[in-house]
Amino acid sequence: MLQIQNIEKYYGSKNNITKALDRVSFDAADGEFIAIMGASGSGKTTLLNCISTIDTVSAGKILLDGTDISELPENKLAQFRRERLGFVFQDFNLLDTLTIEENIGLALSLNHTDPPAVLKQVTNVAGMLGITDILGKFPYQVSGGQKQRAACARAIAAGQSLILADEPTGALDSKASKNLLEIMTKMNQETAATILMVTHDAYSASYAGRVLFLKDGRIFNELLRGGRSRSVFYHEILDVLALLGGDISDLI
Repeated sequence: MLQIQNIEKYYGSKNNITKALDRVSFDAADGEFIAIMGASGSGKTTLLNCISTIDTVSAGKILLDGTDISELPENKLAQFRRERLGFVFQDFNLLDTLTIEENIGLALSLNHTDPPAVLKQVTNVAGMLGITDILGKFPYQVSGGQKQRAACARAIAAGQSLILADEPTGALDSKASKNLLEIMTKMNQETAATILMVTHDAYSASYAGRVLFLKDGRIFNELLRGGRSRSVFYHEILDVLALLGGDISDLI
């Protein structure tokens, strides 16, 4: 589904260039759940921003079902974001002037879906994520965990096949984080959405089926969970983080 081919990203001027991504390549299959880890400045958020087309690559290709999205014109990019891409931000990015129901159904409405069909899909997704009782409320009236579940619901309500999550548990307590990760796992299994999740947290990464570790803009290592338990996978992730060097508290 998703192919990242030798992408590079540079920032700065000719006399002061920073290479944020250095020939990064990997494939993500349909329905895969991948975590992306690394220290601050390793390039993980830049990678996510390039895949989401928030930022542009300096070189290389990003192929989605064979189409190079890095070369799409702006009108096609807007269509790609509406129809194929769901994004879960750490700070939720819900619109305060819309109810939770309206926030979840926003992409469907922008795609001119019939209102009854929007309501049906929103209700179905909200039921799956356990937030049916807050659909009529506004974001400022609900908890952080409920906002994050609403953000997840918005990301999948329109049937988007690629979900990008940037530190989705960063603003949540441990209980809400666990609930969200279980919901994302359920979402991945039931909708076959491909999920790429940037995280600094080894516990969060242990829910994924594969972990990519970035260092200085390059893929440093990769772990596949396979049939191992999440607990075993968690400790393997910690071992790789230790190999990345420096103070491990800066990495996890």
